[in-house]
Amino acid sequence: MTQQNFSIEFFPPKTDAGVEKLRVTCAKLAELNPQFFSVTFGAGGSTQQGTLDTVLQIRGAGHDAAPHISCLGSSRANLRDILQSYKSHGIKRLVALRGDLPSGYGDFSSSEFHYANELVEFIRTETGDWFHIEVAAYPETHPQAKSPQDDINSFVRKVRSGADSAITQYFYNADAYFRFVEDAQKAGADVPVVAGIMPITNYSQLSRFSEMCGAEIPRWIRLKLASFGDDTDSIRAFGLDVVTDLCERLLKGGAPGLHFYTLNQATATHAIWSRLNQGGYFK
Repeated sequence: MTQQNFSIEFFPPKTDAGVEKLRVTCAKLAELNPQFFSVTFGAGGSTQQGTLDTVLQIRGAGHDAAPHISCLGSSRANLRDILQSYKSHGIKRLVALRGDLPSGYGDFSSSEFHYANELVEFIRTETGDWFHIEVAAYPETHPQAKSPQDDINSFVRKVRSGADSAITQYFYNADAYFRFVEDAQKAGADVPVVAGIMPITNYSQLSRFSEMCGAEIPRWIRLKLASFGDDTDSIRAFGLDVVTDLCERLLKGGAPGLHFYTLNQATATHAIWSRLNQGGYFK
C-alpha cells in the first residue's frame, strides 16, 4: 500500500489573540508531522492578505503550507498578481476553488470566472507546473449540482484542466466517498482523492455548517448528539469514537489520506490522529 498522509486546514485569524492562538495550535498539530497545512481564502479575496500572512507564518515555523485560492468574483489580473506573489514566496501547493461571490458583487454572470476548472486552467496557463493543485470533491454531491452525474462531470473537468489531486467536503458516510471515487475513476478522473474529516465537538455548530454546505449528518448520529443536550463531554467522546471509526474505514478501504477541518482547534484532531497512530496508521 502506498503511504497514506494527512493534512490540516486553518482559517486566517482576524485578531492578534487569534494569531497567537493559531500559532500554538499549529505547533501542537505540527508534532504529528502532517504533509501540509492549508489556509482558507474568503469570497472575492476578502481574506487574501490574511491567507498569505498565515501561510507565511506556518512556513516560517518550518512547515509546508498551501493557500486556498478562489476565482468567483476575481479578475484575471488580480489572480495573476496573487499567483506571482505566491511564487515569489516559494509556495508550491494551492487549493483551487470556485468560491462564493463577495457580498454586493452582483449576479453570477458578471464574474470573469464561473467554475473551478476555469481557475485550474488559468493557473496552469500562467504558471505551468509550478504548483501542485488540489481541487474540491463532493462525495454527497455539490448542493448546487443539477444531479450526481453533473457533479462527477464537473470534477472530471477540473482534473482534465490540470488538477493533481482532490480534497473532499467532509462527510460521515464512507460509502458515499467510495462510490464517488469509483464513479470518478470510471469517468476518467484518476487522481488521489483525500477524504475531508470534520471532528465532532459541538452539535449546534456542526448542524449549522452542514446545513450551509450540504453535508449530511446521518440520522442515528443526529439523534445521539441531540440526546446529549449540553453535555459537551459526552458529545466530544461520542464524536471521537464516530470520527475515528470513519477514518479507520476510509484508510482500510484505500483512501490516500485524510484532511482535517480543525476550525483552528487542536484537541479533537490530535486525539483522532493519536488513536489512528496507535492502530498503525501514518507510521
